[in-house]
Amino acid sequence: MVRTGNSGPTFDYSARRQALYPRLGRGALLLPAAPVRYKNADSEYRYRPDSELLYLTGWDQPDAVALIRGFASERRFVLFVPKRDAKAELWSGVRSEPEECAERFGADAAYPIDELATRAPALLADASEIWYRLGTSGRCDRVVRAALGRGRARRVREGRGPGLLADPGALLDGVRAVKDPAEIECLRQAADITVEAFREALPLVRGGAGEWEIEAALEGGFRARGADGPAFATIVAAGANACTLHYAANSGRIEEGDLVVVDAGAEFRSYAADITRTVPASGTLSGLRRDLYEVVLAARGAALGVCAPGAELDCVHRAATRVIASGLIDLGVLDSSLDEALETRSYRRYFPHRTSHWLGLDTHDPGPYRRDGGPPTLLPSMFLTVEPGLYLPPDDRDLPDGLAGCGVRIEDEVLITTTGAEVLTAGLPIEVEGLDELMGGSPEPATPTDP
Repeated sequence: MVRTGNSGPTFDYSARRQALYPRLGRGALLLPAAPVRYKNADSEYRYRPDSELLYLTGWDQPDAVALIRGFASERRFVLFVPKRDAKAELWSGVRSEPEECAERFGADAAYPIDELATRAPALLADASEIWYRLGTSGRCDRVVRAALGRGRARRVREGRGPGLLADPGALLDGVRAVKDPAEIECLRQAADITVEAFREALPLVRGGAGEWEIEAALEGGFRARGADGPAFATIVAAGANACTLHYAANSGRIEEGDLVVVDAGAEFRSYAADITRTVPASGTLSGLRRDLYEVVLAARGAALGVCAPGAELDCVHRAATRVIASGLIDLGVLDSSLDEALETRSYRRYFPHRTSHWLGLDTHDPGPYRRDGGPPTLLPSMFLTVEPGLYLPPDDRDLPDGLAGCGVRIEDEVLITTTGAEVLTAGLPIEVEGLDELMGGSPEPATPTDP
């Protein structure tokens, strides 16, 4: 079943499988659908498809398995799908016959899921290895364990048969890291939806408002614009709550003097957006908090400045950390030279995470962080975030007055192009003046500096 509730580009799943086959070699890949998750009893969460299965096949429903063989002369894509069941369809919707599924999803064959245990052994018998993540599916676990047992015996007798079990992530992560045009279009739409929802929700940040009100405005804005929903748990963290990186309770009351970190993203056709902005509840950034914000803003600019094809991913982080460390020294938070701060990494007390992660079907999309023992190189059509931050704990007695309990993070989405980088979330202000205008405050003039 393919969802039709929101528009978007057409995906070429066959081309994705063709790109996978050379990497698969004589192996076989087994991908089960994500299970239905329950909140309690029989109350289901909204279903989210398995990203790997969705990427290669387009299948977005539970209780199915895809088996893909890479043998050069016998490449096969086989689906095992739920049987027609009048009672189940009454509750969950109409299912297609296996033959219809094969035609719709471009499979060489499709069978009822109940036949997996009898049909899979022949499909796996000549595989050199099986790419499967044990523990993902009890049904598939049994099939794979049996195939490996038979394979070991056959290898002794005939010198062939599956003898190795491998993690599909090692096979698919590199393929998924570089996005195709349809993926880029979906990521653009997810980003656009998120920017528009942020522009509506951020002006609601005021003293006395509840964090949950901002969360509700954002997520309602996502759905109203055709998104599947939030890509991850929305974060609205006021004051000291921002010092908890993945704070998601959103149950606090915003105080007049708070800085508020808002980290959220829409999911559009299963592709994620991820944006963070930090705004003042007063409507205006001023004093030391403005200085703190501008350190993070400068770190973002430095990191973006090295985002280009051929650059190493680690260079993005190093550019940000150098500015962060220097800014902490200038603010009186660190008492050392810049070289010492970088060598000892003392800045990590206040900037404990990396500057970037990959973005795609998953908010933290799989992709290389190390390759052949070194950092990966950025390539055109890769998507990553740039998100420096500073988090100054409320109980840190070494901090200058007025900074304890403050958190600042700025996060944008970046597409690597053939000539540099494009910020997909540039429509949402980050400069102090632009933020103040969006929030409805009166910007404080910047402090003059000597020429």
